Amino acid sequence: MTKRQSLRLETFLPYRLSIASNRVSDLVAEAYDRLFGLSIPEWRVIAVLGEAAPLTQLAIVRQTVMDKMTVSRAVRPLVERGLVDRTPHSGDKRSSLLSLSDAGRTLYESVGPEALAMERALLEEFSVEEIRSLDAALRKMEAAAIRLSRRPV
Repeated sequence: MTKRQSLRLETFLPYRLSIASNRVSDLVAEAYDRLFGLSIPEWRVIAVLGEAAPLTQLAIVRQTVMDKMTVSRAVRPLVERGLVDRTPHSGDKRSSLLSLSDAGRTLYESVGPEALAMERALLEEFSVEEIRSLDAALRKMEAAAIRLSRRPV
């Protein structure tokens, strides 16, 4: 007879990932707000547009895995602040193309070094092998989550 395993949050992987993610996100959010006046969703929009633009909001949703409303709420103030330019989409009249303005590009280029410095600080107690293992494990976990989300219920 097998003993039934009970759920314990402190050892439940999805809970632990959520807690770690929330703590890192809170740290990053505080720094980006203090240094640049950006929320995490706003920074993600700027980062995605800094890497590949122009993009539609739907493309940003897909790349960031944020919901449509979060992306919309992040884009609005970025456009109002003159960091993101919105132009009509010739192939789809219902959407527009977003790209960084000159000011947005300057901001993107100044946030990047800060983001990398924070990443280095978070990983400073990890060995090179631990960082490689963490990266591989996260890739596998993301792939498993995608695979499982496509399963019929």
